Amino acid sequence: MATTRQLLGSFGEERVVRECSCPRCKRPPKTLVRLPNNFKCADVICDFCGYLGQVKAASSVNIERPPKTVMGAAWGPQSERMQAGIYFPLFLVLATKDLASYAIYYLAADLQQPGMFLPRKPLSETARRAGWTGFHYDLRHVGSSLVRLV
Repeated sequence: MATTRQLLGSFGEERVVRECSCPRCKRPPKTLVRLPNNFKCADVICDFCGYLGQVKAASSVNIERPPKTVMGAAWGPQSERMQAGIYFPLFLVLATKDLASYAIYYLAADLQQPGMFLPRKPLSETARRAGWTGFHYDLRHVGSSLVRLV
């Protein structure tokens, strides 16, 4: 059974796939397709040009205003890619708790900086995934670079 957070993530990915054109090849919506669960650092791919993108979804009372931070995923793969100079564009889907209203924001890969990725404290030794470390996107670093698409 999916958790509330997983359902929100699926909702976000579905909205990006249905409503966003590929930023690279500009094909119409529905050329972005979901990647399999747990694919590292990317959630969607353009089935025409191979463009990869990361999707993050968050619940928000006010979808008109992006939050200061958004929870990311695993820090290890993200850190390794950053060290290699590889960043994936970010689609941020903000939705009300009932999923009735939502907004999609976009941040291009070339506008991302290492300082916007904040490692979290590793999970405790008693946690199911002890020692796992995630990260947060610090959106205060991007200012007006985060563009609303929908």
